[in-house]
Amino acid sequence: MSAPAPYDGWFPDAPLDGTYGFDLPALQAVAPVAAPDGFGARWQAWRAAAARIDADPVIVAQGERDGRSLSIVEHTGADGTRLRAWVAQPLDVPAEIALVHGHGYGGRDEPGFARVPDDAAVIFPVARGLGALNAGVGAPPVRDEHVIAGIEDPERFVLGLCARDLWLAADALLAITGPLPLAYVGESFGGGIGALALPWDDRYVAATLVVPSFGQYDERLAVPCLGSGEAMRRHVRAHPEAREVLRWFDASSAMLANRIPVRVEAALWDANVPPPGQFAIAHAVAQSAGALELAVLPAGHAEYPGRDGITRSAERAGLAHLARARRRESPSARRFEERSSSSSGPFGSGHRSLSGEPPGYPR
Repeated sequence: MSAPAPYDGWFPDAPLDGTYGFDLPALQAVAPVAAPDGFGARWQAWRAAAARIDADPVIVAQGERDGRSLSIVEHTGADGTRLRAWVAQPLDVPAEIALVHGHGYGGRDEPGFARVPDDAAVIFPVARGLGALNAGVGAPPVRDEHVIAGIEDPERFVLGLCARDLWLAADALLAITGPLPLAYVGESFGGGIGALALPWDDRYVAATLVVPSFGQYDERLAVPCLGSGEAMRRHVRAHPEAREVLRWFDASSAMLANRIPVRVEAALWDANVPPPGQFAIAHAVAQSAGALELAVLPAGHAEYPGRDGITRSAERAGLAHLARARRRESPSARRFEERSSSSSGPFGSGHRSLSGEPPGYPR
């Protein structure tokens, strides 16, 4: 493997060059995949069907952690499968926002609160089939089998079901907390699944997608990787008809319909989720009716010098992004925006940017 500096020193034993030959300017030029005809209608129909399902949350275990109540909750998924999740609520302050917190393809062993505001009620859904709470439930537990499960039928493809399950997870949380504005955080698998689900759910006010997967399949299927995309690439090579199914599940296509502020943390080097797909999702947000905040990370899915500090900084910035979105959603802010919009220029006052510089990355 030959990789540019500093990656040749950071990852001397990596079997792949996780830049895939792209530098930052090249990544900023990666376009999202145009949605096929009927894309929005299909997802809106799935959303409407999910809205008719009773999430029916049942608390099956309770405890406390880090100043929060912590419960295991069982709820109904998109196809009637009963799924389990963790739900946490603050003990000392009333919850003012509800957060749906996705996870990577390793599943989730326990909740983590680094990206959760102190006044948030949060659900940590665990994707169907994955551990620790739903291993083998509704989908295969092995990653390379999971990612292609049901791929022959858009109605049964696991990535679509997992995205639709997120709507029911949000329903379950709000059934417990009462009405609250919603926000989303998801990393890798959870970032891509969230990108598929978010545009069709008007309850959300903001989202953070960290090294999101399932974006720009033209690029994703063209190169090997160490993540779930490799099993998908091999499957499509053996079954070319599956490529047409994947057009309904491209996270970059979905984000073209986005309408909320979205922070995307995209990596310059990532052998698990090729960076062109991550940046295509960011580019889609920039083209959407929402607003993009792009943070460029030196690398994803890997340990590298300074990673802990960069991760903590990104977590703080994600919380700040959500705080700004919440202020904009407050009744007084909405009234101000309504007054201001009449005096905006012909192109409005929104700002979207694909600029960003990786903290700690040598110039």
